[in-house]
Amino acid sequence: MTSLAADESATAPGARFDTLPLDPKLLRAVADSGYTAMTPIQARAIPIVLAGRDIMGAAQTGTGKTAAFTLPLLQRMLRHENASMSPARHPARALVLTPTRELAVQVAASVETYARHTQLRSAVVFGGVDIKPQIEELRKGVEVLIATPGRLLDHIEGKTAILNQVEYVVLDEADRMLDIGFLPDLQRILGFLPPQRQTLLFSATFSPEIKRLAASYLQDPLTVEVARPNATASTVEQHFYRVEDDDKRRAVRQLLRQRDLAQALVFVNSKLGAARLARSFERDGLKTQALHGDKSQDERLKALAAFKAGEVELLVATDVAARGLDIADLPSVFNFDVPFNAEDYVHRIGRTGRAGASGLAITLVTRSDARLVADIEKLIGRRVELEPLDLDDERPRRRRSPDDDERRGVPDDRPSERRPGPAGERIAARAPRPVDPLFDRPYEPASGAVPAWEAAAKAPAAAAAPRSPNIRAKKKVAALLGGKT
Repeated sequence: MTSLAADESATAPGARFDTLPLDPKLLRAVADSGYTAMTPIQARAIPIVLAGRDIMGAAQTGTGKTAAFTLPLLQRMLRHENASMSPARHPARALVLTPTRELAVQVAASVETYARHTQLRSAVVFGGVDIKPQIEELRKGVEVLIATPGRLLDHIEGKTAILNQVEYVVLDEADRMLDIGFLPDLQRILGFLPPQRQTLLFSATFSPEIKRLAASYLQDPLTVEVARPNATASTVEQHFYRVEDDDKRRAVRQLLRQRDLAQALVFVNSKLGAARLARSFERDGLKTQALHGDKSQDERLKALAAFKAGEVELLVATDVAARGLDIADLPSVFNFDVPFNAEDYVHRIGRTGRAGASGLAITLVTRSDARLVADIEKLIGRRVELEPLDLDDERPRRRRSPDDDERRGVPDDRPSERRPGPAGERIAARAPRPVDPLFDRPYEPASGAVPAWEAAAKAPAAAAAPRSPNIRAKKKVAALLGGKT
């Protein structure tokens, strides 16, 4: 494995897309998208992919990894471009595997954008939705197939996805695919592909497991790192606030007001926690949606579309949204829960500060999060400073009345004539309660009366309540059998 680690100085400053050997149709699509200068990962990776080499690309999330593999692959597939309507003339030649549905949709949108002026076809397949429309799309023939592993295996078993002519494979966010247990599925899928192919592996983080995967399926790959592995983007302002568990929701509301944030993506660690927190924020008057794995794909897409359109102020999500969400100008990200996996912290805060824009990442830390914060410090290579947060007292307080004190047994030591009321007003002293000779007199038993319990004790057994005729008398049992003689 050849390493081609690069930093900012190794990348030509201000390198433009039109300096690359790309077809005018692709350059036109790039210009239509408003891009002129390449990011470091694009400047380093695109020439290598165009040369036909396998590659491992590591870069901070939100730095343009998708275009770094999409543009050169489209360029290499232009030799297969044709206007035929026959599905046989449009076999799958490029396969892009992603860990989540959201990332698959994002990659598919990028492929469609850059291939808009060509005759190349693309399709995306993922679980959680009806498979029949996907089957119809695949039967028309597509050159670029974007898929999640589970649903792709369904199409392979159903003979609706034929991969025997695939020339290019992309494993996007491969570390996440391993984290959620897709390694057996990846191995099965790669077994269906031709052995002679170009394989690209892109991820924001590299772990030892990823390197072993690359050693098994990549051929003499070049490793391109445009930043220190697992580094966070310099455009993201990071803050860690020490709070109590019960104060987290108030902390989010207060920080939203203080920093005048119009929108925020709030991450939690569980699906149930996401649903409950979203309902709580909704009761607080904030337009909120939840995004987690138990939501149907249609619900997830609608929630995401409403958030992107500005109709939703808070999107409460699990780590299913930590990768693949590309929201332009997202101002802030809140870690309501510190992530269990430190690498997820890098991906969570990478949803803001994308494409060179500034962003804000706020993490709420409780006493029980010390170990998780230490893992984050070790991963990002710097010490985290826990900042105190003075919370405004938003909870309404009811004025305590003298009746409350009397019910609670609190002595009333205030002046009896006049007592201060709210806003400087005065209230008159209460009149003393009249004494009732009947109800205030202590209990006295009647003369000669015998308590019921004492009378029952003195009464003979025969004087007890009469026996029901339905109850039979006990029979005498011989002592040999345990009875009394």
